Amino acid sequence: MDGAQIDTVVLEENGLSLTLPDGTPAYFNAYWLRDNCPTSFDAETRERVFDIFHHASVPRPASARIDGDALVVDWSGEEHVSRYPLAMLALYAGGAPRPDPADLPRRLWYADHYPAITRVSHPLLLDSADERRRWMEALLVEGIAIVTDMPDSDEGLTRTAELIGTIRPSFFGAYFDVRTHIKPTNLAYTSKALEMHTDVPSEELAPGIQFLHCRANSVEGGQNLFLDGAAVAEDLRLRDPEAFRLLCETEVPYYKEHDGIDMRARQRVIELDRNGAVSGVTISQHMADIFDLPQRVLDSYYPAFVTFGRMLQEDKYLMRFTLRATECIVFDNHRIVHGRAAYSATSGERYLRGTYTDRGELRGLYRGLVGEGRFK
Repeated sequence: MDGAQIDTVVLEENGLSLTLPDGTPAYFNAYWLRDNCPTSFDAETRERVFDIFHHASVPRPASARIDGDALVVDWSGEEHVSRYPLAMLALYAGGAPRPDPADLPRRLWYADHYPAITRVSHPLLLDSADERRRWMEALLVEGIAIVTDMPDSDEGLTRTAELIGTIRPSFFGAYFDVRTHIKPTNLAYTSKALEMHTDVPSEELAPGIQFLHCRANSVEGGQNLFLDGAAVAEDLRLRDPEAFRLLCETEVPYYKEHDGIDMRARQRVIELDRNGAVSGVTISQHMADIFDLPQRVLDSYYPAFVTFGRMLQEDKYLMRFTLRATECIVFDNHRIVHGRAAYSATSGERYLRGTYTDRGELRGLYRGLVGEGRFK
């Protein structure tokens, strides 16, 4: 049967080839075809129920043909016939990742972005799928959004966060309160300036989405500082390609001691996606450990690191504003770099309550909302 043509299908040693409806020639491996027969998936849960590991023999088509809009395969040595929609086969013919509706193109932004930040109303988020979709798209595309009309309650933050994920505790706990503490364990819990940073890089997998719910803000000073780390990193790629390469490839240590916990992790300052574009950054001077790289390597690494750190201070990128009570700023902790100007602790009250969820759940809920799954 090797090389025998049945209709427009040619059987080969390890699979079969055919011409797709658009005229594109395509080849499919026999293991892949048997493993992905539509009957391999549970009709209710959509989980795979066929186990190729327990299949008795090497899958081989006995015959194959095109029947209307489907490829039909009769399998040798077993009483099983598979029917594959040609549209489904076309998705996988090129060996490219399956299209992901949550993989939206990033839109980089700069210091003038504050008036254009996506703003969504808390009551509308609770009631409107369209409003939730608009919010999620802003987080996926720009990495930042502001929720307005927030209730002055702990429950308000929880309900907001749970719209796009499960509360994801860090070693600081499920929630954290940003205000002046008598015995602070973090610089955020003082009235001092807070340098530009991403949160908790000392965790192996730092939380993905951060929420800061402003409950009160009547102090003098304390401006919020935010920038798009992806925009800065992409500019570094143009300014200094070698510095960019070093920050993409070299892991540096971060640590934090807190309530009897010694947290340590190694991170790359610049994160790339599978296409080589900047997907985010990880940076925090106050949680940076002593760099334990070879000293000759540091001859090159430190100038690159400092160049990037100085870029994070440039007016071109820094968005300065004051978060108001009833607002909650939500942002991608692996992309958006934030900080705070110093403020006078005796001039009023400043209180932000924070929590995290993860990016994977955001993407998963967005995919569910737009209704594009494997079988749709």
